[in-house]
Amino acid sequence: MIIDRLWERVEKQGPVCLGLDPTPELLPEGFSHRYQNMAQAYWAFNKAIVQATLDVVACYKLQIAHYEALGLAGLACYRDTLRHIRANKGIAIGDVKRGDIGSTAAHYAQAHFQGDFEADFLTLNPMLGSDAVAPFLHYVQSGEKGAFFLVRSSNPGAQEFQELPCSGKPLYMHVAGRVWAWGERFVGRCGYSAVGAVLGANPHVLTTVRKAFPQMFLLVPGYGAQGAGAQDVAPALQNRNGAVIVAARSILGAHKGKPDGAKNFADYAHQAVLTMRTEIQKCLS
Repeated sequence: MIIDRLWERVEKQGPVCLGLDPTPELLPEGFSHRYQNMAQAYWAFNKAIVQATLDVVACYKLQIAHYEALGLAGLACYRDTLRHIRANKGIAIGDVKRGDIGSTAAHYAQAHFQGDFEADFLTLNPMLGSDAVAPFLHYVQSGEKGAFFLVRSSNPGAQEFQELPCSGKPLYMHVAGRVWAWGERFVGRCGYSAVGAVLGANPHVLTTVRKAFPQMFLLVPGYGAQGAGAQDVAPALQNRNGAVIVAARSILGAHKGKPDGAKNFADYAHQAVLTMRTEIQKCLS
């Protein structure tokens, strides 16, 4: 199962999930001038970053908005990056956060679990309920695909709805319970389900959800440029596994300010992953 592959990569290479979310500001100085358009520059940048980090990250997460913003050329870059990761036996998460009624969800599932935009995992919005989720779970049944449902996000406004009290506990805990109900039949050999949760890097939230759902694999954004540190994300992990911790800007932009950064940006990304991994592991010992 794909969840077993992810667990094995965390076990071997640590819990870092590298967010491939390029922006013009993150590219090395003068880099984009070599290419006809920004999408081509993103593709060259992504390819170099992937090749430099395949042996030290657990997986990659691509936020599709960074590519959609560039139109058709950007979507071609998204497609090519996904294919490159998977062709090199990496694990790719399509951060698409889709969620719509069943008939529409079926087309979203087809679009992102097969065809041009095929990923190993998808991020999904659970708020429309079971009938909207079912088309994605159809693909999860094969064992080759997985999903991370948005449970509690990391943005400041998350509390406006996700923290609302409901029957004695915050709304996000009810969402987590439903996500586990969807995923409990997809538990792999590793003991975790291929249906997991997106939880922002809030130590209280991570501790609460981890305690309630020990077999739920977690995708944790918020590390680095968003302000969270190793101590904030440590509660997500059990025996150094069971979660991947996402960082994008702090790794992709690690070359900034370095005299040789434009030339060796991929090497700086590699070192930034190692530093992040070490920081997290120190909090787990």
